[in-house]
Amino acid sequence: MKQGKEQSLRQREVLFTLEGRPGLGLVLPFAMQQILAMFVTNMVPIGIIAAAASPALTEAEIYSLMQSAMIAAGIATFIQVTPIGRLGSGLPVFMGVSFTFVVPLSAIAAKNGYGAVTGTVLIGGILEGLLGLTVRYWRNVMAPVVSAVVVTGIGLSLLGTAARSFGGGYTEDFGSLHNIFIGAVTLLVCLLWTVLAKGGKKQLSILVGLAAGYGTALLFGKVDLSGLTAGGWIAFPKLLPYRPVFRLDAIISVAIIYLVSATETLGDASALTGGALHRELTPEETAGVLTIDGFGSVLSGLLGGTPVTSYSENIGLTIMTKVVNRNVARVGGIIMVLAGFFPPVGRFFGTVPKPVIGGILMMVLGQILVSGVEMIAEAGFTTRNKLITAISLSVAIGFTASSEVDIWSHFPVAIQSIFSQNVVAVIFVAALVLNLILPKNMD
Repeated sequence: MKQGKEQSLRQREVLFTLEGRPGLGLVLPFAMQQILAMFVTNMVPIGIIAAAASPALTEAEIYSLMQSAMIAAGIATFIQVTPIGRLGSGLPVFMGVSFTFVVPLSAIAAKNGYGAVTGTVLIGGILEGLLGLTVRYWRNVMAPVVSAVVVTGIGLSLLGTAARSFGGGYTEDFGSLHNIFIGAVTLLVCLLWTVLAKGGKKQLSILVGLAAGYGTALLFGKVDLSGLTAGGWIAFPKLLPYRPVFRLDAIISVAIIYLVSATETLGDASALTGGALHRELTPEETAGVLTIDGFGSVLSGLLGGTPVTSYSENIGLTIMTKVVNRNVARVGGIIMVLAGFFPPVGRFFGTVPKPVIGGILMMVLGQILVSGVEMIAEAGFTTRNKLITAISLSVAIGFTASSEVDIWSHFPVAIQSIFSQNVVAVIFVAALVLNLILPKNMD
């Protein structure tokens, strides 16, 4: 009896290490917790881009693209944590469809058709993958303070996303008392479970909060289960469902966005290693996380999807729970692939109401911001670092977060699409430039 209990405790402790193989019964709840935290957000970007296409795509075509993107994200997640050669970092980084590309790719889809989206995604993904393979030539440009400020910026930029989801998302009843109550129940249960639960059960607070929020939403009639089998029971992705169209202007504009995506991915990976593993990102991990970010996007493009990238929601959750075992991410990747091949699985995950997602995001996204602050402290509060941090944050937030200031209005559309309302892009450029031009010794 005692020996069995000790073995169970050892199995649970493995969850907090990269290595080791905890049993499926231990891994599955944490993998489900991670998938539920990102599933709805993972489906939205490609839906927006596909809906903007001209000529218009049918609802069935759009959902088929969502399914294919889910498969690509699952495969990319699995390879990210189980490297193949120089593809993947070995870190438990969950990959999903990127929101960063929504505006430029929607414009390309509307102007040139969905084939131009596919061509642009393929070329841009190859370029980012090559960026990862050549990381040793430019890694030193990313000083610790630059990474730290970018991570802080990611945390700041996501707080609005949490609030939007908490209120119900982009719906007519945004901010209704029902939505606020559902989000509040989710958040409160997460908090109470974290405070009151004992031992390893404490790390399942998000899953418990999701269950409580989902149950509350059911009582209020906010969950629609009628369409679970509308797309059939099984579906297979198609290779290049739309013939790629390669337009130089589109490729150039989106290639720049890929640089922003790479910055966010590096920030996420740095936050993970700093906040959950208490160390810096290694050169090999830097290369691996970027190569799969790029070539994973190529895979998504081949299946008709849009770029994939690391998901900050999951990074925040991992930092909070400290559950870093690779098998959690592996199982999570497998679940995403299954959700892509079996539409009812994906549709069930998609029934989780926005206020429930908002409640858990309120719990986890602040972890990224705190991790960024910790990284700034570790970089050191020298005069130089304080200047880089202060000016980068001031410029980025002042130029993008204020509804009264549209400082980008007279810039070319390509520049606006990169920097307008994109805190992370502005922070990265500002911090990088300041790090290059300021004297090394200012104290």
